[in-house]
Amino acid sequence: MVAPAFDYVAAASYDEAVRLLAAEGDEAKILAGGQSLMPMLNLRLAHPGLLIDINGADGRPPTLDQAGGVLRLPALTRHRVLLEHDLVRQHCPLLADAVRYVGNVRVRNRGTIGGSLAHADPTSEIGCCALAAGAEVVARGPDGDRTVPAAGLFAGYWATTLARAEVITDVLIPAARPGQGWSFQEMVRRTSDFAIVAVAATVYLAERSVAIASARVALAGVADRVVLADPDLVGLAGRTADEDLDAAADRIAGRLEPPDDVHASGAYRRRLARVLVARALRQARDRAAGAAP
Repeated sequence: MVAPAFDYVAAASYDEAVRLLAAEGDEAKILAGGQSLMPMLNLRLAHPGLLIDINGADGRPPTLDQAGGVLRLPALTRHRVLLEHDLVRQHCPLLADAVRYVGNVRVRNRGTIGGSLAHADPTSEIGCCALAAGAEVVARGPDGDRTVPAAGLFAGYWATTLARAEVITDVLIPAARPGQGWSFQEMVRRTSDFAIVAVAATVYLAERSVAIASARVALAGVADRVVLADPDLVGLAGRTADEDLDAAADRIAGRLEPPDDVHASGAYRRRLARVLVARALRQARDRAAGAAP
């Protein structure tokens, strides 16, 4: 199919993109990597009157704020960079590992982290990792910048809490500390396909102990958005045994109400979530203890 007709503007800055969004309203869409937007245009699922290309708005690389312990990823950071950059691999290995599952090599060469989060696909590997890592996004609008926790960003199928004229400029991720373990698990029908269920987990061990101090579990493919498991359901503080991790997986999966679709039933997704959560928690715990690579 052929995309509907639209006007095109290459914005030289985020501020220019915001001005154009404010002026055009719902008729305008941001173009970054285009790996989700262009298929939607061709399928006539989106029909904006104006595409605002922001690829010329930012050329910054990933950086680490040593004092604050925060990894700053500009919104236009390509998936390929997330996969290969030393700062990402060292300070957020969860994200670097999960990006291997995003699309294919062509998608990873063009797709961006900001575009992926703004697209808000409920099967998004990057959105899932953002929740598990406790990430925040910086959104620029007509009134300036504001910071939005990833847990408050996703509003439903392909919908976010961003205002109409806001653009994501940065993604902020707390850098991994000693005693942290992580894991990303995913089940797909075919390589590079959308996730049936994906799970991202981070685990911190208590100081000078093998007991878990805290854990975060995020899931994709089980709701109308990527979701962060309720900390009360995770409930692993002071725990470490396999049985405790299995019980947490049971609690988390038991609260899910996944949809039925052409790829899998809700019941299958719930069972799969239980298996993947248990697997992710065990691997994250073992990595935190230095017992797994």
